[in-house]
Amino acid sequence: MALKVAIVGLPNVGKSTLFNALTQTAAAQAANYPFCTIEPNTGDVAVPEPRLAALAKIAGSKEIIPARINFVDVAGLVRGASKGEGLGNQFLANIRDCDAVAFVARCFENDDITHVEGRINPLEDLDIIETELMLADLESLEKRRPALEKKAKAGADKEAANTLRLVDLALSKLSAGKPARTASVGKEDEKAWHMLQLLTALPAIYVCNVDEGSADKGNAFSDQVAGRAKADNAKAVVISAQIESEIALLDPEERSEFLETLGLEEPGLNRLIREAYALLGLQSYFTVGPKEARAWTIEVGTTAPQAAGVIHNDFEKGFIRAETIAYADYIALNGETGAKDAGKMRSEGKEYIVKDGDVMHFRFNV
Repeated sequence: MALKVAIVGLPNVGKSTLFNALTQTAAAQAANYPFCTIEPNTGDVAVPEPRLAALAKIAGSKEIIPARINFVDVAGLVRGASKGEGLGNQFLANIRDCDAVAFVARCFENDDITHVEGRINPLEDLDIIETELMLADLESLEKRRPALEKKAKAGADKEAANTLRLVDLALSKLSAGKPARTASVGKEDEKAWHMLQLLTALPAIYVCNVDEGSADKGNAFSDQVAGRAKADNAKAVVISAQIESEIALLDPEERSEFLETLGLEEPGLNRLIREAYALLGLQSYFTVGPKEARAWTIEVGTTAPQAAGVIHNDFEKGFIRAETIAYADYIALNGETGAKDAGKMRSEGKEYIVKDGDVMHFRFNV
């Protein structure tokens, strides 16, 4: 499963600079004026996974295939975007099929880069964006509600009645000025809730775009955003988009040296993806062999047959068992043979819940 994250924010907060750095391309033009991004740009990025290299070295794998994450750079939103101001409506629609939203907040001062609101206040920036998304959700739900209510009153359409209940739940939150993600939705309603395609129901990550000198510990602006994230049950991560754009141009050895001089252990991309995975309850398992070492993304709580189905539907349909080795055992015992000899290779059945880092080989019959 490929994770898809929309990058949203006001103009000139560093969205496109961050996108360019994340995808190591110049597909999104970064310029000092609003609406420089006039079409949504999508970048496909490898998920940083150091464990893969260690597995591949032991197994002699010819190829390393990491999991992928898609970033969508959405044009800068402004007040009134939900009513078509700027290029609003065109781009609000591009967010709906994403798994999460990364709200980029400007947490730096620079007189050479103008702010569309004429001030630096990341919390107000977030309020503007969230308000526009909430207004778009309100409009969408209010248009749908009359038809659902008519069907529900007829008494024969249980699905319509259930959808109407969820619509009213969302409307109650939105009308109170809160995003739909703050609503408490039961597991049995998760699929129907997702089908509403609410922008504010998507999990949120607040990206604090700071100056280079604040990349390691953040600053007063990013501290404010972190507090907001905690209150909103969201995630927050501190990144300097400018530094990330410089890192993207370096080779691995130069990158390590550059990070060290800045007091950073890893690029901001790693932190952003890790927070996105945690937010969405995702983890990785591995398949390893002479041909390739590969990472697969699954939800926490996924069973062995479901994990096999991520590779191919036939693997899940004909699942027999999963030969499983914990990552730590695979490394410590120098691969599959050593793990097997030490009794660390387990034969797991259909009820097994896959753990992060499991090295798996599926047996199936179709």
